[in-house]
Amino acid sequence: MQPRLTAQDFDQDLLILFDAYVHGNLDRRGFLGQAQKFAKAGVTAAGLLAALSPDFAAGQQVPPSDPKLRTERVDYLSPAGSGTVRGYLARPAAAGATRLPAVLVIHENRGLNPHIEDIARRLALDGFMAFAPDALSPLGGYPGDEDKARDAFAKLDQAHAREDFVAAANWLKARPDATGKFGAVGFCYGGGIVHVLSTRMPDLNAGVPFYGNVPAPAEAAKVKAPLLVHRAAVDERINAAWPAYEAALKAAGVSVSDFQYPGTQHGFNNDTTPRYDAAAAKLAWARTIEFLKLQLGGAAG
Repeated sequence: MQPRLTAQDFDQDLLILFDAYVHGNLDRRGFLGQAQKFAKAGVTAAGLLAALSPDFAAGQQVPPSDPKLRTERVDYLSPAGSGTVRGYLARPAAAGATRLPAVLVIHENRGLNPHIEDIARRLALDGFMAFAPDALSPLGGYPGDEDKARDAFAKLDQAHAREDFVAAANWLKARPDATGKFGAVGFCYGGGIVHVLSTRMPDLNAGVPFYGNVPAPAEAAKVKAPLLVHRAAVDERINAAWPAYEAALKAAGVSVSDFQYPGTQHGFNNDTTPRYDAAAAKLAWARTIEFLKLQLGGAAG
């Protein structure tokens, strides 16, 4: 078996180009055209794109059939948003009727793909009830293809999507098998949505954004939840706005812990792509679970 590729196997300018492609600032043709200059030793631009793209099987940590879990696909209502929205719910199988602290899991800008479902299962193994909504539900849901998912995401009504996540959080915390304590964890686009929820929901008990866009500093005064912020080192698009927002959060008395991981790229926690950094992801995840357990508490009879 060949060793998995890492960010160090690619030119940094190519990684920046790929980030622009992933976030819709460059289409496939534009990426391939500009990536051609990085193609060498028989590797084409298309080959570079394939190498940088997710491999869900390689990144899976918890099988969907894990007997320690109970998972299901469920619908909830978002009256101010898209109407009926679908999501993926994971609970520890041994919990039975025990009420659990709940965590909303918010995907990147591709919808509810297998990686985010795996994240939900990881949280469930740690004793949480985890729910991952699919913002692409009004467009048919995650299409099973990352390029098609990005294209669909560009057509999504973002105002409705934000309401869908607020509705998901309210639905989750109100479930009879939940303790009423709830947090939100999100990645990239989802990290930005965690920040949005923290300004919209004063009863949010914990927010964990991974490399997410931040609101305007004036919004910080609305935040009541403690925040655990994870940022990559090489991520100018996200990091540029952070100092001003962090200062506004602290001025508003918000409890915020910020960690930046040396040498990492945007997306370092996503273990399906070469931008994954195993050491940083392990540390960030351990901090996340510790923080959620501290803020949300444990199960209730």
